[in-house]
Amino acid sequence: MPTAADLDSAIRDVPDFPKPGILFKDITPILGDPELFKSSLELLAKTAGNTKIDKVVGIDARGFIFAAGVAQILGAGFVPVRKKGKLPWTTHQMAYSLEYGEDVVEIHADAVKPGEKILLVDDLLATGGTAAAAIKLLKALDSDIVGVSFLIELTALKGRDVLGHSQIHSILSY
Repeated sequence: MPTAADLDSAIRDVPDFPKPGILFKDITPILGDPELFKSSLELLAKTAGNTKIDKVVGIDARGFIFAAGVAQILGAGFVPVRKKGKLPWTTHQMAYSLEYGEDVVEIHADAVKPGEKILLVDDLLATGGTAAAAIKLLKALDSDIVGVSFLIELTALKGRDVLGHSQIHSILSY
């Protein structure tokens, strides 16, 4: 089975994307390799430990790719947290700040039941704003968030500091 080091070597650095000064961590080489992709899902699933997870929640949009696969491995349901206006049913919303304004994420009002054990998964932790909003949404639904897991964490941006959760896991840190 490929290791975290193998995943690390597959990630492509793209300078100045999406704007000058940004070094983008491109995960598409991992997604395109079945063994690396499987390994990334298994490593993320292991962050649940021995806890029986009811739902794996993925954050729009690349978080869906990983969260759905992790849900399958764990025998759990998958729940999307999406940008405002993308879900077709009654939703709960949470606004969060961006460096240039504000955005909103939503979850179906009936997607998570009180007390359900949740693993929140996303591809990347940067400043933490979107993940923090997702955590607030899940807490508002009285779920039990047992872990928050990321494939990649950009540690210099200190996103974990704004999450307000003790069980934060990242497979790769830069």
